[in-house]
Amino acid sequence: MAEPWWRAGPQEVHRLEDRVSSLYVERCHIDRDDNAIVLVNKARVVHVPAAWLAVLLIGPGSRITHAAVTLLADSGTSLCWVGEHGVRLYASGHGVARGSQLQMRQAWLVTRPKERVAVARRMYDMRFPGEDTSDLTLQQLRGREGTRVRRLYAEHSQRTGVPWTKREYKAGDAFAAGDDVNRLLSAANSALYGLWHAVIAGIGASPALGFVHTGAALSFVLDIADLYKAEFTIPLAFDLAAKGLTTERDARTAFRDAVVQGKLLPRVVTDIKTLLVPDGSTLIEDDQGGLWDDEEGVVSGGRNWGSEHFSANSHLDVGLELDRSTPP
Repeated sequence: MAEPWWRAGPQEVHRLEDRVSSLYVERCHIDRDDNAIVLVNKARVVHVPAAWLAVLLIGPGSRITHAAVTLLADSGTSLCWVGEHGVRLYASGHGVARGSQLQMRQAWLVTRPKERVAVARRMYDMRFPGEDTSDLTLQQLRGREGTRVRRLYAEHSQRTGVPWTKREYKAGDAFAAGDDVNRLLSAANSALYGLWHAVIAGIGASPALGFVHTGAALSFVLDIADLYKAEFTIPLAFDLAAKGLTTERDARTAFRDAVVQGKLLPRVVTDIKTLLVPDGSTLIEDDQGGLWDDEEGVVSGGRNWGSEHFSANSHLDVGLELDRSTPP
């Protein structure tokens, strides 16, 4: 049976690392025309190829049609409903990844203490390139990370001439606490979380299954974000404050430009896969659509198994035993 005319096929879905990182829209009507998203306001009409977007940030005063949402989901594009200027994240919807192997691998790693510690250690190693951390405990690594971040704040304060005392922020409101540089840091980090959330969901990993952070719906997002703050959001906030650019929009647009100029999307996709699959194994990214079996592993779905395998006493013999020793 042929695919419906409106459904994007695999050949039209571009790899996440090849896409435009994000597009922010506000006070407009969002519709679709063929395989393009149409943005309409009083001034103009703009067509955007859906498959080239990693995430669409929908700001205040906007409305979107069911047809547009369907196209974005089929294209693997994430949707985020955000506050003015695109910083505060209120809700999100993510186009489903084609396969589940990466998330299954992540779940296997995070539920086994030895493997979880190994991933957490690799995350810390990425922050201390060239240093031997093999003899340090996680507690010692956390302490070293705290010292490194405090040193970075002091160095960028001295470099830019922007005064710095301490980090202040208000959870849930990125622009509500602290001085200008603190508010810029919070705003830039909020934009970082929103984009990394879209990336993680887009490649088929779980935003919730963190290795260093835990207990939150965005634990893995916070894990990955911490790998990039020292290089991107911390210097960016001090640079903006030094120039007198102190609004949320200044932080968001500067971070967006840094993502593009630094070619950050391919890098973060590679880093996530390296953390979860360090041996370079190839994971199946297609939708398998199978059924789990305790003896054969995976059997085909979409068929009726009753005529071949059903027996009146089969309910007496069922004993599912998951092999917990072998990773996905």
